[in-house]
Amino acid sequence: MLTALSRMTMARWTALAVFSLAVVLLVMPAPAGWQPEVLRAAGLVVFAMGFFATGVLPEFVTSLAFFALASLIAVAPPEVIFAGWASTAMWLTVGGLIVGIAVNRTGLGARLASRLTGLFGETYRAQVAAMVLVGVALSFFMPSTMGRVILLVPIALALADRLGFGEGRNGRTGLVMAVACGTWMPAVAILPANVPNMVLAGTAETLYGLHFTYGAYLLMHFPVIGILKAIAIYFIVLMLFPDTAETPASAERQTATPMSRDERVLSWVIGVTLTLWALDFWHGISPAWIALSAGVICLLPGIDLVRQEDFMTKFNTASVIYIAAVLSVAAIIVDSGVGKELAARILPLLPLDPATPATNFATLVGLGSVTGLLATAPSVPAVLPPFAQDLAAATGFPLVTVLMTIVLGYSTMFLPYQVPPLVVALQLGGVSLRQAGRFTLVLAALTIVLLLPLNYLWWRVLGYLP
Repeated sequence: MLTALSRMTMARWTALAVFSLAVVLLVMPAPAGWQPEVLRAAGLVVFAMGFFATGVLPEFVTSLAFFALASLIAVAPPEVIFAGWASTAMWLTVGGLIVGIAVNRTGLGARLASRLTGLFGETYRAQVAAMVLVGVALSFFMPSTMGRVILLVPIALALADRLGFGEGRNGRTGLVMAVACGTWMPAVAILPANVPNMVLAGTAETLYGLHFTYGAYLLMHFPVIGILKAIAIYFIVLMLFPDTAETPASAERQTATPMSRDERVLSWVIGVTLTLWALDFWHGISPAWIALSAGVICLLPGIDLVRQEDFMTKFNTASVIYIAAVLSVAAIIVDSGVGKELAARILPLLPLDPATPATNFATLVGLGSVTGLLATAPSVPAVLPPFAQDLAAATGFPLVTVLMTIVLGYSTMFLPYQVPPLVVALQLGGVSLRQAGRFTLVLAALTIVLLLPLNYLWWRVLGYLP
């Protein structure tokens, strides 16, 4: 007995508490005013999110258990339970995983990594900066966060190999975190650069007739949660994952060799893919189907950028299962009404008063952050906007300001599972949720202590806050 207790780590104790709470929610009678299906969904969500966060089981095991339990207790219709498998984000990941295998097998990733060391320098610090800058810059041209992640993570891994950072090295983890967070978090400040932004814009227009313009949105958000957060990402990566290149790139520099046939073909495939992604406003084809088509081309006999044995041994099926589960959890939260139920019950408890604008600002951002922690970031702009008018009346803020605090809320993430593209990046890059969780918690703390107060002052300068 004592031996068993001695093996219980903090993560296992937390998982046990999460499991107990999930069981209670699943079996307890519904209190007055609550629908039974909402409690069942809440129990399932607590189980999935809790076990994803603690990591006591492999992510794909938790994912399969989630699908099994959701089906057994009929928490939602099958099309909702398995919505992740039908989502464009999941198939974008599948296509990207295949292209990622091709990037590594052909040597194109190593060649691009060599170019990056030539442009930005040969030190670890310089390459972390390069990964963050490239991620932010690409956000202006490529509207899909998942697409940016899938394109850049294989390059980051090739760069890690070039600098001598093998599996498990801080440098490898740092480069992956730099590109993953650099292409998601600052991009929240660019209106068309990710899905939650567009959902919020569409909801605001549908519910209130408000139209967000590109320039006004950029001015409101980019100076703080764009530029300053990118700088914060850079320094936190260096603080948490310090490393030094074992073999400087200059020592390995050789005369440039001509591109191989496979590299040339893959360059064309990626070039056409990027062009079609950039022009999606014109042709209307989802980035997911473009990425999947690129993956299929890589697999075609005669092209053979990814051979059958490469696909069978290197395609990360566990990651696909995990990503489908994360997306399905979000679908169940929305379909069951868990998010709206929580928001409706929390709102009357909030300390909102027109005489205390700073407290109101902190409360609204906190509401968005906590909702994202419970319901994942993509769910926040679907759950909170219906309450924005009531919040505006309670705070005395303009309606647009209340809606923009939602952006600050879902951009302040605490744990990796909240953002599906970050989950994909971690799976592609071989970074554990525990390592990534340390990073996101430190960044969230810095955001709360420093960046959000600066954001408050910036909005006062712009006239969005009294």
